[in-house]
Amino acid sequence: MAVRLALFLLIVWFSNAYAKETQVIRVGHFPNITHAQAVIAHGLSRNGKGWFEERLGPDVEIQWFVYNAGPSAMEGIFSDSIDLTYVGPNPAINAFIRARGEEIRIICGACSGGAALVVQPDGRIKTNTDFKGKKVGTPQFGNTQDVAARAWLISEGYKVTMTGGDVLVIPTANPDQLAMFKTKDLDAVWTIEPWVSRLVLEGQGKIYFDESILWKKTDGKYVTTHLVSSVKYLHQRPELIKKWIAAQIELTQWIKEHPDEAKAILKAELKEEIYFALPADVFERAWKNLELTYDPIVLSLYQSGENAFKVGFLKEQPNLESIYQLDILHSILAEKKLPPVQDG
Repeated sequence: MAVRLALFLLIVWFSNAYAKETQVIRVGHFPNITHAQAVIAHGLSRNGKGWFEERLGPDVEIQWFVYNAGPSAMEGIFSDSIDLTYVGPNPAINAFIRARGEEIRIICGACSGGAALVVQPDGRIKTNTDFKGKKVGTPQFGNTQDVAARAWLISEGYKVTMTGGDVLVIPTANPDQLAMFKTKDLDAVWTIEPWVSRLVLEGQGKIYFDESILWKKTDGKYVTTHLVSSVKYLHQRPELIKKWIAAQIELTQWIKEHPDEAKAILKAELKEEIYFALPADVFERAWKNLELTYDPIVLSLYQSGENAFKVGFLKEQPNLESIYQLDILHSILAEKKLPPVQDG
């Protein structure tokens, strides 16, 4: 009898242990300075000092997935390969529209700023009228900076088509942008950090303007990165999502209070993920141009959606109100007595 009881208790113990181990959260991010919280947390996980692991509990396993483009990250959500991902605004908008509002929600902010228009240093572009007939590089067709560049040029009276017009917008991978800029094959580039800093420091480019000047309604702030959840996971694991957002807010505060330690972890993890170290001057310049935040800066996303419609990437003006589910974020901020965020 005693042996049977012991065997039964052992089976129960193993069953409970297995049940706890199977609670998994799969999280995507880019190997980029604009995804700093995720990259730093990934680095801490790699070294057995997991930030989120400590705050989510021993029964939660975190699996990190690294993506190089927003559309790929959103495909990860659609295919149920990941549960959460850090991503830029336009991939989130595109995914939301593609899924007819059914599969993704933005649940928290992560980063603001870092985008700029860089021009050649030889004076070929001095005023807004000088862009006619010029070639402007952007990181990817339909990405956040590509849409912003086209929308701004159109607002200045230029005709811009997908492949031509008064100004030729050329979607080009960031490393190729830098090479073409150095050989003078691009007159200007609209991109994001750390490539802005590389264009300035390695390509001797000049900042024509920082994108923040275009965001007067949000005091110069605009979403660069936010946290997106699948609707399925949000409904299944609301308490786990709440712990994640709370831990991210704490991590954001810790980074601001311990910048040197945070930057060291970020540099090391970026090197692990992209196999080379960013030059110190590039890293420092890029870091100063970003603001880590929990605020999703809702109004800037709505404007990005309108811009995508204006330049022809969307067939109709999008209704993005339900793209957000910020009730969990609001409750955490209230509990922590932190400044609230606006819903739009």
